Amino acid sequence: MCGIVGLFLKDKRLEPQLGAMLGAMLEVMSDRGPDSAGFAVYGAGSAECVKLTVRGRNLDGLAAALGGVTGLSITQTLRDSHVVLTVPDVAEGVVRDWLANERPDLVVIGSGRRIELYKEVGMPGDVARRFGLAGMAGSHGIGHTRMATESAVTTDGAHPFSTGADQCLVHNGSLSNHRSLRRMLEPKGIDFVTDNDSEVAAGYLSWKLREGATLAEALEAGLVDLDGFFTFVVGTENGFAVMRDPIACKPAVMAETEAYVAFGSEYRALAGLPGIEHAHIFEPEPARVYAWERAA
Repeated sequence: MCGIVGLFLKDKRLEPQLGAMLGAMLEVMSDRGPDSAGFAVYGAGSAECVKLTVRGRNLDGLAAALGGVTGLSITQTLRDSHVVLTVPDVAEGVVRDWLANERPDLVVIGSGRRIELYKEVGMPGDVARRFGLAGMAGSHGIGHTRMATESAVTTDGAHPFSTGADQCLVHNGSLSNHRSLRRMLEPKGIDFVTDNDSEVAAGYLSWKLREGATLAEALEAGLVDLDGFFTFVVGTENGFAVMRDPIACKPAVMAETEAYVAFGSEYRALAGLPGIEHAHIFEPEPARVYAWERAA
C-alpha cells in the first residue's frame, strides 16, 4: 500500500520548519506503511563539496580517518545509524574507493550538493525521531512509509532510492518489468544495491537524465517504458516532481498555496499544514508531470 509525502517551500521564511512539517505529514501516513520509513531533505550545500549519506555501524571517527587518507578537511554529521560526510569535490572518488575497500560494511545511500537521505525499519514517527527530522531545515523534502507486500521488511528495501546526484524517488505501486529494465540499465553504468523495483525506477530516471533529458522528459518516457502502476514523487537539487501512471489507481492529493506545494497519498497528510484552509486542493491527473523548482 505505502504512503508518500512531499513538501516544496516557496516561502524561504518557512525553511527552518521544513523538517517539522514533513515529519508530521510522514507520521500521519503510518497506517499506510508501518514497517519502515525514509525521507530526503534538501538543505544547505556548497558548490565545492558533495554530501555523502552513509548507512551502517561504527561510524564515529569516519571523517577523521578519511581526512588522514585524503589530506583534506572532511566533516561529518552523525544521526543514529547514518552519517553525512561533507567531502571536497576533488576527494569524492578517493573517499568512495576507500569506503568500498576498507569499510565494505557501509553503504552510500545518497549523494549530492544538498541532499541528505535517511531510512530505517520501524514506525514512521519513530524513524523520524531517531534521525531528528523535526530539527532539519531546507527548501523541500520527500518521504515514504512502506508496507512491504512483495519483499522482506529491510532497511535496504525502504524508500527513498537515490541513483543520481541530488536525485531521489519514492514510489507507491508495483512495476512488472523491472527485471528487464535492470538488465538494460546495468550495462549503461546504472548501479543497484537492492532488488527493489522502485530502485530500478530511480535508475531509469537517472539514465534518462544522463542522456540529456529534462526531468519532465524522463518521467514522460517512463509512461512508455515502465510497465505497472505507480505514483512517483521525485526530489531534485532544486525542486520536486509528481507523476501517476495512466490508470492512476493509487490515491494522491496535492495542495498549493503562495507559501508551499504539498503532496500526500491522502488529504489527512496535508490537513495540519499552515494555511491549508486557503490552499488550492486538487488530485493530480493521470499521466501528467507536475514539477516545481526554485531558482538555482
